[in-house]
Amino acid sequence: MKLARIALSDGSRHVAEVTDDQAILLDLAATSGCSSLADILHSDDPAATADSARTERSLPLDQVQLLAPIDEQDVWAAGVTYKRSQVARMEESEHGASHYDRVYSADRPELFFKATPGRVSGPGEPVRVRADSQWSVPEPEFTLVLNPAGRIVGYTIGNDMSARDIEGENPLYLPQAKVYRQCAGLGPAVLLATEPLDLAATTIRLTIDRDGSTVFEGNTSLEQLNRTLEELAGWLFREDTFPKGAFLMTGTGIVPDDDFTLQAGDIIAIEVAGIGTLTNPVVCG
Repeated sequence: MKLARIALSDGSRHVAEVTDDQAILLDLAATSGCSSLADILHSDDPAATADSARTERSLPLDQVQLLAPIDEQDVWAAGVTYKRSQVARMEESEHGASHYDRVYSADRPELFFKATPGRVSGPGEPVRVRADSQWSVPEPEFTLVLNPAGRIVGYTIGNDMSARDIEGENPLYLPQAKVYRQCAGLGPAVLLATEPLDLAATTIRLTIDRDGSTVFEGNTSLEQLNRTLEELAGWLFREDTFPKGAFLMTGTGIVPDDDFTLQAGDIIAIEVAGIGTLTNPVVCG
């Protein structure tokens, strides 16, 4: 089951179950204690809660606007979790290469704060390249949806926009390379974690189009992830609390070549098997 936040043509906003071509509206008033998508996700049984709120009203998916599936949660991210990202970080950072090499094999993962809800772009909304960056890329990431107890309750698609030149200049500049307005994309929906994932079948594909032509494409799968999803979630909640829940991007295994940088007007599409495609245009500072 996939759940989403949607907007209708009259401007009203709703929570819906989405299929390949339909949005089935949920009546949150019919469900005790639920007034948002997050409330459903944080219930004891999100699928049963959503089932109990299902209505007879549905709309073609192309007649609704899908919104970022976030309410009040923090967005965090993990780094250097794929071999390709380890190599890329070492290439971009002359002074910090050994740090990235050690992080890849260390027990403790790299975790960093990524965004508040106001910095997150939903499907079709722009993501941003910093005006003071000359080398920026998207980072397509399988993203965990975590409830306040730290349990993985769902999955979505994340875009961890990154200024590689700023981070490469000095690893201490990581917050500036990663955290700024429109620095993250999430969506288009949350796939509920009701059954074990097939890691090899959970493929991730990145496509970047410019002026009607594809200028980059790449793919990977969760089978290439160097850490388990449960391990990453456990480290995030170690000695910390998230009363509103959290999203955790789990790192990227797709990195464009070093001579590639995003430009204004580029279209980023990230497709994850079983979830859908998150598409965002690019704006530059």
